[in-house]
Amino acid sequence: MRHTLPLAPQFYVTAPQPCPYLARRMERKLFTALSGDHAQTLNDSLSKQGFRRSQNVLYRPSCTECSACLSARIRVADFTPSKSQRRTLRRNRHLQREATSPWATEDQYALFRRYLDNRHADGGMADMDIFEFAAMIEETPIRSRVVEYTTPPGPPGPADHKRSLTAVCLTDVLDDGLSMVYSFYEPDLPAAGLGTYIILDHVALARETGLPYVYLGYWVPGSSKMGYKANFSALEVYHRGQWRDMTDPAAYEAETHPLSVDPIAEQVARINLPDGHPTKA
Repeated sequence: MRHTLPLAPQFYVTAPQPCPYLARRMERKLFTALSGDHAQTLNDSLSKQGFRRSQNVLYRPSCTECSACLSARIRVADFTPSKSQRRTLRRNRHLQREATSPWATEDQYALFRRYLDNRHADGGMADMDIFEFAAMIEETPIRSRVVEYTTPPGPPGPADHKRSLTAVCLTDVLDDGLSMVYSFYEPDLPAAGLGTYIILDHVALARETGLPYVYLGYWVPGSSKMGYKANFSALEVYHRGQWRDMTDPAAYEAETHPLSVDPIAEQVARINLPDGHPTKA
């Protein structure tokens, strides 16, 4: 189904498919192509309205009877790490960060495969080959970076202690923050808390660059896969058309209801274009 906006991108709705977060649910997405001279401003604007980027597409959940998925972001100025997060920072202080242009490498893909095979062997990306991986990293019409975290080489000796790639995050640079598109890391180091560390370091990176937010993707109440996002302070969620402080994760529920999601035409009509004017279906 297509929905046309005057002088704006066309929005489409995907066919229902099994939800990757909540059992026995079906997901549906509202999406539009991300291309042309105004791709960056469109991405900046729609990211503030709960959309996420995947290659050349911007999408937002639009499930028939479920509105559990909430876009989440950390307010950098007010963020304070917890005791366990400070321990995670100390455990990983040896890692070296390098942000580069979005270019896929064999080392990245090897780490990506180890991560998927160990953590998400039955997920939607499980069959992704190196060409599809390269497309995920490189096909971006906006300002994106690959942030690599490496373990420095050890002292000379009989063992081979080379610099090793430990974690990677594909990150978009928005006008108001850093958007963590996808991250993966060495699965054989569960005690290191690398997933948490990548987020903490992005908060530090946003502070360094003067950006107020770190966008984490979707938080889904009731999903064990997404529960970790609620552990970060100064967290905001995009709920009912506004960014709101998430004070109590238990206050959000994942129950379905036939009236919980507005018709697609109404959703599209409320999307704001980069110039700030509301769109019309």
